[in-house]
Amino acid sequence: MSRMLKFVTVGPEMPEKRAAEERCADFDEIYQNYLRDAAGRQSSRCSQCGIPFCQVHCPLHNNIPDWLMLTAAGRLEEAYQVSAATNNMPEICGRICPQDRLCEGNCVIEQAGHGTVTIGAVETYVTETAWAEGWVEAPAPAVELDQSVGVIGAGPAGMAAAEQLRRKGYQVEVYDRHDRIGGLMIYGIPNFKLDKAVVARRAQLLIEGGVRFHTEFEVGRDASLAELRDRHDAVLIATGAYRGRDIMVPGVGLDNVVRALDYLIASNRKGLGDPVPDFDSGALDAAGKQVIVIGGGDTAMDCVRTAARQGAASVKCMYRRDRANLPGSRREMRHAEEEGIEFVWLSTPEAFLGGRAVERVRTIRMRLGPADATGRQAPVPVEDSQFDIAADLVITALGFDPEDMPALLEAPDLVVTRWGTVKADFHTMATSLDGVFAAGDIVRGASMVVWAIRDGREAAAAIDQYLKARIGAGVRPLAMTG
Repeated sequence: MSRMLKFVTVGPEMPEKRAAEERCADFDEIYQNYLRDAAGRQSSRCSQCGIPFCQVHCPLHNNIPDWLMLTAAGRLEEAYQVSAATNNMPEICGRICPQDRLCEGNCVIEQAGHGTVTIGAVETYVTETAWAEGWVEAPAPAVELDQSVGVIGAGPAGMAAAEQLRRKGYQVEVYDRHDRIGGLMIYGIPNFKLDKAVVARRAQLLIEGGVRFHTEFEVGRDASLAELRDRHDAVLIATGAYRGRDIMVPGVGLDNVVRALDYLIASNRKGLGDPVPDFDSGALDAAGKQVIVIGGGDTAMDCVRTAARQGAASVKCMYRRDRANLPGSRREMRHAEEEGIEFVWLSTPEAFLGGRAVERVRTIRMRLGPADATGRQAPVPVEDSQFDIAADLVITALGFDPEDMPALLEAPDLVVTRWGTVKADFHTMATSLDGVFAAGDIVRGASMVVWAIRDGREAAAAIDQYLKARIGAGVRPLAMTG
């Protein structure tokens, strides 16, 4: 303990961050990794408080104080083991979790005015050290089981569930419609936040552990859900939520008014070396354009920062509330401002104007009125406050909804909620179909990667209980029938 409680004499310190001008010239990650002494020094600031609010406010309830103490003591392998015990992808969460809204934002010394322990950066340092030293191991079950589980979706929920089930010895097969493993971690999140090699490295570990991936496999096209149920003893739906929300204003159908995910996928695929006709044609390339991104979440921040790196002439982020009510990460907003992004607060589009393609955005000023059902002040239009902003490319980043899963999976008996999410029991993750479970954004709605990991872990535990109960009831696994 003598190594801890240094927050009085040691301040918060992030790893070295590249200058905005330098980092906007490429898509590389913006932070360097900690040096060993710096990581230990930052970890030593932890107050080891009686109620670790950092852990309470982490969706995975990571044992943060313990692995900070181990890091401060130089016991990095043990620190990694503690971190990995509750998190299947600590190196990813360390990079992309909005720590300012979760662990770091609720750090006791942050609340006391001393500045938070920079938990995410230490988590990344510990895990990158573990990879470099060979401490990260593929799932290796003690006993191989005959029962098999099919997982639909190779995003964070599906990957976390696959690893947990494989560790228990189940035969796990993952089906994904994309050509790479990782879901939105590959195709949605820009490289400057999460290098694609980091995701590919984790996927390769699962392959080495015996998880079988079927890429470019679309359930509903290549096999129905019913066929997967016949093939496996249990099935997990972890498809995520990919359908971007539309904005209902005149002119939304004009050329160069595009959805955020279409724009980000094109950029990420281009970075991966794929042929991207819509990017090469200029339709999804911001180079030289006056860009407006509509929205205030993390996806909007990804879009504005991507546009800056593509060489946009100007980039504006339009949000209908004020800075204090921005739903995205404050840290990401600061990065964007450093990179020259202009925020147009308390404004919302009234129409998109132009000939065939968008040329201007008719905008109306907003003010914050009484709180709505969510407890947030509702934006109210200010009468006669319209003005126009020039635009060559408008990107709508208004959130994501689930696709029509019963139709997509050819499973009309699969019950969904009024929001279109798959209806699953809160405790068992079970859907309306026997042996079919669901986890991640397809259940909770569009959310954070860390929540998807937690859901995947909980779904794996529920599936394990379900399959053990079937064996206990005398139901033979499919691999043993015939």
